[in-house]
Amino acid sequence: MTPIAPPHSRRAFLRTAGTAATGLALLPRPVRAIEPFLRSGPAHLQLSLAAYSFRDQFTDNTRPAPATEPPRPLDIFQFVDYCAEHGCAGAELTSYYFPKSFDEAFLLKLRRHCFLRGVDVSGTAVGNTFTHPAGPKRAAEIAHVKKWVDHAAILGAPHIRVFAGEPQKSTTREEASKLCIAALEECADYAGRKGIFLGIENHGGIVAEAVELLAIVRAVQSPWVGINLDTGNFHTTDPYRDLELIAPYAVNVQMKGEITPRGQPKQAADLPRLVKILRAARYQGYVVLEYESAEDPQKGVPALLEMMKPLLAG
Repeated sequence: MTPIAPPHSRRAFLRTAGTAATGLALLPRPVRAIEPFLRSGPAHLQLSLAAYSFRDQFTDNTRPAPATEPPRPLDIFQFVDYCAEHGCAGAELTSYYFPKSFDEAFLLKLRRHCFLRGVDVSGTAVGNTFTHPAGPKRAAEIAHVKKWVDHAAILGAPHIRVFAGEPQKSTTREEASKLCIAALEECADYAGRKGIFLGIENHGGIVAEAVELLAIVRAVQSPWVGINLDTGNFHTTDPYRDLELIAPYAVNVQMKGEITPRGQPKQAADLPRLVKILRAARYQGYVVLEYESAEDPQKGVPALLEMMKPLLAG
């Protein structure tokens, strides 16, 4: 594995590559660039599981269910039970699988349930787009993230996964990046006052490449913003190298069982190599299995969890 460059080399790389990359030369130059998180001591990796792993068994509150569809068999409380029964220290409670409407009492009931099962709420995840220009759509997206900051605070969730988005029809890639930075700063100011991190995921769009993602994160003026590192979302020539570059900025990690380099078929991820990358970056936090493989999650999830446990324990 190619060794991770020291911080001064990484900064030099970002300055050079960020200027050369399409659109990034026009990003506003920050007064104070965010540097990698300084973590003393060795890596400390804790196992969690994302509710998204069982997406086909949850009722999804983001889209209407067909009238003929039978009720889905899983709810968020049962998912917490599953995490406890499979030895997970945490549970990532994806926002899509909460009831369409709920109140503070529901969130407190869920927090109590997690505590009694010995499972931390490692975080939650929202679907959002931060690249809309000024107007009702942009305001609604920002309001949605802030609403989930409030929910996360009640749940005791320290982290929220957010997306960047894609350029809209009326915006260029450069403008979309600036809009994303501004939205992240506004939401992070709100989240930071409640002690909650926002992790922007390497999820295509304007953050499909490591250089693009790093330029945006380093431009955001907030200590409460980092990267939600998804091990399966870089479809570049060398995804492992790109993951090395973003690992020092990670505030949450979502582990996938597969990886798809550019021009190659989907292949099993090298889990020991992925964990080695996290240890080299001294990552200290949750490693969340987010299962997306074709095999039934009732079979695939337990198998991957058992593979991850000894790796994370070191």
